[in-house]
Amino acid sequence: MIKDISLRVSPEIAATPELLSQKVFGAAGCRVNDWKIVKRSVDARKRDIIINLTVRIASGEDKKVTSGYLPVRFPNVSDSQHTVIIVGAGPAGLFGALECIRLGMRPIVLERGKDVDSRRLDIATLNREKKIDPESNYCFGEGGAGTFSDGKLYTRSKKKGNPVDVLSLLVQHGADENILIDSHPHIGSDRLPHIMKSIRQTIIASGGEVRFRTKVSRILIENGNVIGVETANGDKIMGNDVILATGHSARDVYRSLAKDGVKMEAKGLAVGVRLEHPQRLIDQIQYHNPAGRGRWLPAAEYNFVTQVDGRGVYSFCMCPGGVIVPAGSGPEELVVNGMSASARSSIWANSGMVVEIRPGDFPEYAGRGEFEMLDLVEDLEKKFYCESNDSIVAPAQRMKDFVDGKDSKNLPPSSYLPGLYEARIDRLLPPFIGQRLRKGFCEFGRKAKGFLDNNAILIGLESRTSSPVRIPRDRETLNHVEIKGLYPAGEGAGYAGGIVSAAIDGMRCARSIKQASDQSPKL
Repeated sequence: MIKDISLRVSPEIAATPELLSQKVFGAAGCRVNDWKIVKRSVDARKRDIIINLTVRIASGEDKKVTSGYLPVRFPNVSDSQHTVIIVGAGPAGLFGALECIRLGMRPIVLERGKDVDSRRLDIATLNREKKIDPESNYCFGEGGAGTFSDGKLYTRSKKKGNPVDVLSLLVQHGADENILIDSHPHIGSDRLPHIMKSIRQTIIASGGEVRFRTKVSRILIENGNVIGVETANGDKIMGNDVILATGHSARDVYRSLAKDGVKMEAKGLAVGVRLEHPQRLIDQIQYHNPAGRGRWLPAAEYNFVTQVDGRGVYSFCMCPGGVIVPAGSGPEELVVNGMSASARSSIWANSGMVVEIRPGDFPEYAGRGEFEMLDLVEDLEKKFYCESNDSIVAPAQRMKDFVDGKDSKNLPPSSYLPGLYEARIDRLLPPFIGQRLRKGFCEFGRKAKGFLDNNAILIGLESRTSSPVRIPRDRETLNHVEIKGLYPAGEGAGYAGGIVSAAIDGMRCARSIKQASDQSPKL
């Protein structure tokens, strides 16, 4: 017999197999042949921290609890008559390619950046020399922005697809099975590159293609139908359909598409800063203990959200035991993001702290059509860059000084490798954002005593929370509203927010392409 039982145990018991086995055997009420944890979460609402577990047990005639996933068998599509061109090798593009193969279509993935190994070298150079390569950075390259920015896999996007499908494919390509168990699964920026390489190898072994340093400059359209793409060096690559999965930072692609008549629209997003605390302080606050997390608990996370003057103010992409990285994708722009390695062992914790903004919130940008929000964000990124004296050394201000409107002296140490300089973030941010962020910090400080602390620092600018444009598509078919065979996908098209939701969207586009193909009259 296979059945699930629920357990609430101490962190020490959860981390000690012998002690946990005793709990499982005691709670099962029968002789246990095998057991396996299938769900795990931390309940830190009270001082006595509890680990919630769902344990699957095998008893009686059942001798074994099976693995948490079934590997997908990918056919060889070398001879497929249906070619799908995929622009971008981020989660939407790569998982869209895997789904194309599963459905018998041949994907050609075109990525403007480099493979993960070459990209890793460029990122090391970026941190050392403080200059951005516009084609190989934290945003562009194999795996997209997610590869070197943490690998958090939590998503609320469950109506459009099953996150377990994505997690299972990640496990199949080298991720730890714990991501199928934990309530907030995480891989880590040290392990994700190997997984991205493994996915690429599956695509190629199955007859698909992955081409790096191949920047798409145009979508080729004939009589309202996609027929292929043109690259920056003039090559034309023909295909039946195109999945446009460029990611949220491919701004030159948006402008190129608009010139070619591809319809798009301005979309709201959120802008703010990266906030960095000592991890020990976050542990003390979240675990209600001056001693911090102790031996058995993971680095603590937090999640804050409030409404200030009609706009959301919230934490975003929280990285316990993480570091802050330069996340710009072009010259003369200053953008930061956060990431954690798998062990989450850094002495710092960081998160984006952002304010929701919508089209129309900044009247001086009204009338710019689909690029209203894009122009606004680009100008803010240039403003922060100009303040940093022609490099990606970033402006920073102590948290309480920001709230009080004061200069910061002697900034504390930070994880941001290119370096910081003292600046008035409260003046650099537009009042629409800065004033709401200040009020939000005060409320978060009331909710979590000790959070509003002057050992915490603000580093700017956090502006790549999502795409500033949306490329409209039909709700049912996922096809672009005007161009047959063009499937805008993932974060860049405005339909996802994170690795898992982007992957789900890419897979959905592949299934829609297959459905449309099956319904087309055969010649």
